[in-house]
Amino acid sequence: MSGSRPRAARTNAPPRDIPATGLAAPLNPRRIAALLGLAVLGALVGIAGTLVQSAWFPGGLLLALLAATGLFYGGRTLMGTQPGALAPAAGWLISVILLLGGRPEGDYVFGNELGLALFMLGGMAIAVICATMSRAPQLGADSGRPGK
Repeated sequence: MSGSRPRAARTNAPPRDIPATGLAAPLNPRRIAALLGLAVLGALVGIAGTLVQSAWFPGGLLLALLAATGLFYGGRTLMGTQPGALAPAAGWLISVILLLGGRPEGDYVFGNELGLALFMLGGMAIAVICATMSRAPQLGADSGRPGK
């Protein structure tokens, strides 16, 4: 095999520089500030939802869960990653848990047990759904099929 030579690497292939996303992405002060802002918004939506769902039971509960859904899905869409949905969900959950604790007088913010259970379970289910949903397809992205 005197005529064989080592194969050279293919040089006409485009470079594959794929940026890291999600938790593998490098720390960015703007990204951290956005996630903290989403967590604060989640806490505010949790507080408002707690008050609304106990005040106007059937309609208020739906309104509170709809607001939480909008925030969790909006955070996911805005950030494009799972932490975008998890940050407001964490703020929401922390605020609801803190409001769940009773006062020394024995009263608490939630109106009845049914509203409490539906608000807590519904909000957590919505947070999980928004955090685990697949990414939306990128418009104008290359499909990877040859001939297109």
